Amino acid sequence: MTTLLVLLAWCLLLVTCWPLALLLLVLLPFIWLLLLPFRLALCVVEGLLAFVKALFLLPARLLGRRS
Repeated sequence: MTTLLVLLAWCLLLVTCWPLALLLLVLLPFIWLLLLPFRLALCVVEGLLAFVKALFLLPARLLGRRS
């Protein structure tokens, strides 16, 4: 769904201001490459937080949490 919205927004930009749309089309892979290390860092941080959460909840799992 978001891909369709991005495509529609780009087509609207192409109709209204085609030089900017073409510039965006050329620069988008470079922007993606620039943001890639931040995405990888986010994956590492999420994994670390999931590990810490599992580590803190381990005693409750071993004792059998009662609701």
